[in-house]
Formats: sequence, structure tokens, C-alpha cells
Amino acid sequence: MTTEINVGFRSERGPILIALMLSTGLVAIDATILATAVTSIVGDLGGFALFPWLFSIYLLAQAVSVPVYAKLSDVVGRKPIIIIGIALFLLGSILCGLAWSMPALIAFRAVQGLGAGAVQPMAITIAGDIYTVPERAKVQGYLASVWAISSVVGPTLGGVFSEFLSWRWIFFVNIPLCIIAGFMILRAFHEKIEPRAHRVDYLGAVLLTSSLSLLILAILQGGQSWAWDSPQSIGAFVVGGLLLGAFGLAERRAAEPILPLWVFSRRLLLTTALIGIGVGAILIGLTSYVPTYLEGSLGVSPLVAGLALAALTIGWPISASLSGRFYLRIGFRNTALIGMVLVMTGAIVLAGFAGEPNLAIVATSCFLIGLGLGLVATPSLIAAQSSVQWNERGVVTGANLFSRSIGSAVGVAIFGAVANGIFAASGGSGTDAATIEAASSAVFVAVVIAASATVIATVSMPRTPVQSARA
Repeated sequence: MTTEINVGFRSERGPILIALMLSTGLVAIDATILATAVTSIVGDLGGFALFPWLFSIYLLAQAVSVPVYAKLSDVVGRKPIIIIGIALFLLGSILCGLAWSMPALIAFRAVQGLGAGAVQPMAITIAGDIYTVPERAKVQGYLASVWAISSVVGPTLGGVFSEFLSWRWIFFVNIPLCIIAGFMILRAFHEKIEPRAHRVDYLGAVLLTSSLSLLILAILQGGQSWAWDSPQSIGAFVVGGLLLGAFGLAERRAAEPILPLWVFSRRLLLTTALIGIGVGAILIGLTSYVPTYLEGSLGVSPLVAGLALAALTIGWPISASLSGRFYLRIGFRNTALIGMVLVMTGAIVLAGFAGEPNLAIVATSCFLIGLGLGLVATPSLIAAQSSVQWNERGVVTGANLFSRSIGSAVGVAIFGAVANGIFAASGGSGTDAATIEAASSAVFVAVVIAASATVIATVSMPRTPVQSARA
């Protein structure tokens, strides 16, 4: 039986755990702090139709960089990769805080995303390296507490900065956090890696980035900058699809592919990746539109909207911290299925009452969805992570988080296209309460559809006994 002292702060690995929690905090706070400031940013910089790109470009940069970082971490080690990620996140945060226009802010968010692409997966991979499966059930409580604290701190800071100071401080607040996290990783975490020659899959990285960028551009700008059946729209979809196919061919021939196709040839890894896509889409659909929906339909302040959204990100870490007790007893798949029942219930209630804005119903629905996501995301990731050895764990962890990021990036693009289509049809400017309500309702229905698809993926997940998982 693992005792608290073995995995707690006072254990030999305690300083590393603290460093991982600080690193996770960077991404955790950023996940919620921006959504509450969208109205203030648009009011200052303009470009309401472009605001979905604040999320899309960040998620796209994060998604396409995760496989590269994950592969390199299996070769050169986790430490240099997470330090590079923290440095990029710091640079991106400073630039975002100094942004002078919406296009500039979008570009600098890409730099931030490149940093996040290293930080989050490396923190999770390091935890997988130094803790066994039973220990990870307890460690998840510590890491989940970071999300719990950030779920309150993030929206609150976002609302406070937007309402009383400036939205720019939502980026500047990352500066001391990055410095502390980087220092702790350098000081506490040490690993022994046998140096060996390696070949970076530059072709794969370029093809993946180019294909996903074109596809997301086509989704976001279709019906806005150009018609869906225009040469620009059709061309972006066709070229993006061809480049994605070329990426698949390139990965078959690459000596060290950034995203090995064998990851998706195993049923457990494939289904958990599909679950990750669904989780990413559901999460971004809510974090991107719940604050805007509440501020536009009910006229609540950014602070109040942020606290309503916090219900989602409070529910997630609570259930994630308890998920270990469930999957150690009833298995990974059954735990995830219970979570999806909660997600579906919350999503249906949110969509069903979207036409009748009510702060309490929105907050309760978000909390229920958060509880469900915590029981889905954590067990599915650990099931995938624990099925392989050390030299494959970085790639598998990266592939799972890549799937989640892709789900978020594509999800926010699709949700943005849905919302922008309604704004365009109504002739609204993005500030009309009725139009915002209608757009948000459509997005919430799309979230229900995404949740339904995730249920199918979860049902298809093989029953993997926890006892057979690798340490």
C-alpha cells in the first residue's frame, strides 16, 4: 500500500511534484483566464469576428507541436523540452500583453501555444516516469488540485483585470509564474539519458502544421471572408486534405516520425485518442462561449461570467482526483463511461435551457459536465500511458494530448463557424443580446453532438485490467 509520504511533498520526489504542479499551473490558468476577457479585448482592439482565432491559433500551435516535443523527449529527455516550453510560454505572454491589434494578439498567442505544447505533456509524462500506476492515482489528486485552484483563480483574475485594470494583465501575470516554474524544474528534476544520434522529422512537422492550418482556416473563414462554395474555401479544404494525406505517407517512411502511425493501430490507443478529441471539443465549446453567452444575454459582469465558468473547471479536478479510486476498482473503461453519462446529462440541460438564460442552470450544468470530464480524461490518458514502456510513453502521452488539442482547435473552428454564420445571417455585430443567445444555443447543441460521438468512442474502448498496466 502506497502511503502519503511516498508520493507527497515530503517524499524524495516531493520537489519534483511541486515543480510539475507549478508547470501545470501555467497552462491551467491560461485555459480559463482569457475567456472572461474576450468582451474587453474586442472592445479595445476590435475584430469580433476574429476572436475565435485567439483560441484556435493557440490550440493549433499547441497541437502541432505536441508530437514534435513528445518524440524529442523520448530521445533527449523530458527536462530540456519542458524548459524550452516554459521559455516560449514566457515570451508569448510578454508579447501578448504588448499586442497593439487583434491580428498581432493572434500571432503572439501562437507563440504561447508553442510553449504550452511542451509544458503540459511533459509534466504528465514526467509524472508517468517517476510514479507507478497505483501511485499515479494519488498523484492525480495533487495535479488536479492545480486545476481546481486555477479554475477559480483564472476566471476571477480575468474578470478582475478586465473590469478594474486592463485585459493585458491576464498575460503579464504569467511572467513570475514562468520564472518560478522554470527555476523549480532546473533545480529539482534530474534524469539520466544516454545520448544517441536522432533525426528530427521536419517534413512531417511542416506537413502536419500546413494541413491543419489550412483546414481550420477553411472552417473559420467559410461563410465569412468567402462563401462555402467559393474557390478559396474549396481550395483550402482540398489542399489541406491532400497535405494531411501526404503527412500520413511521410510518417510511414520517416526514420523517427513525430507521430508514429502505430499509435493509432492499437485499439486502446485509438479509442483513447478519439475520446481525447471529444474532450477537447466539449471543453473548448464551453470555455469559449459560456462567458460570452452570459455577458451578452444576461448582461452580467466578466467576473460573474468567469465564476460561472469556474463551475466547470472546479468539477473536473474534483472528479479527476477521485478517479483513481474508481478505476483501481472498476477499471478504466467503466470509470470513463460513468463520466460520459454525467457529461451528456449536463450538456443536454445546458442546450435545452439556452433559450431561457439562467445563471444558476448554466453554472450547475457546467459543474456536472466538469465532473464527467474528470472521470473521462484522466482514466483514458492513464490507460494509454500505462500500456507502453518508457521509450514509447512520451509519444503515447503526446498523441493523446495532441488528439485533445486537435479536438479543441477543430472544435472552436466549427463552433466559431456556427456562431459567425448566425451573426452574419442576422446582420448582428456580435453585441446584440438576441443574436448572442441564438449563436450560443447553436454552439451548445453542437457540444451535445460532440458528447454523443465521445460516448461511442468510450463504449468502444477495450476493457483493460488495471493490474496488467505497466508501471
